Amino acid sequence: MRLLLIRHGQTPANVDGILATSHPGPGLTPLGHRQAEELPEALSDESIAAVYVSSLVRTHLTAAPLAERLGVTPVETDGLHEIEAGDLEGRADLAAVRGYQGTLKAWGDGDLSHAMPGGPDGVAFFSRFDGAVQRIAAAHPDETVAIVSHGAAIRVWCGGVPVNVDPAFAIAHELDNTGIVTLTGSPEAGWVLESWMGEPIGGSSVDDDGGPDPTGDPIRSTHSA
Repeated sequence: MRLLLIRHGQTPANVDGILATSHPGPGLTPLGHRQAEELPEALSDESIAAVYVSSLVRTHLTAAPLAERLGVTPVETDGLHEIEAGDLEGRADLAAVRGYQGTLKAWGDGDLSHAMPGGPDGVAFFSRFDGAVQRIAAAHPDETVAIVSHGAAIRVWCGGVPVNVDPAFAIAHELDNTGIVTLTGSPEAGWVLESWMGEPIGGSSVDDDGGPDPTGDPIRSTHSA
């Protein structure tokens, strides 16, 4: 099967660099809505069988134009939500960003026992995201499926499962709002990275101009733990 892992559109928290991972989470900015509206045309060549979303409202809003064009109802699936910030929730200061991104880097380096301050460890994250993808794959073994999820969740999961990607690649590469990572394969055979489109799929007209974004930005030396 093919997985189109789509990051949600821009939120006010993305603009302000705030770690906003709790439920139901923020909605979209006007730019975020425009980014979502670009998805149907940008993906018009894809034969998408279904659209899945996380339990956070921003994924529902992002998926709505695409689902309407396809004539399907987005399916909310437990496990696709963002990596929880724990005690860092709601913060935008450098110490919080270092703590959050440092945890992602530890997982990318193979230390899944490292826990987010007051939050999950890597084992818990991969277990719930793997489970969600396995359920989706079981329903669509030979089809293309769009999954609207979150920046950190997509990057970390893709770094941990595709057979042709070093985990450091996913940690070091950005995934802007409505950026898309495409994988082919299955949970049993493994996943192969087909493409990593880190910028908004709608092009420069819906670019977010590089606002601070700890969940989608690459981890640099100033952000590492």
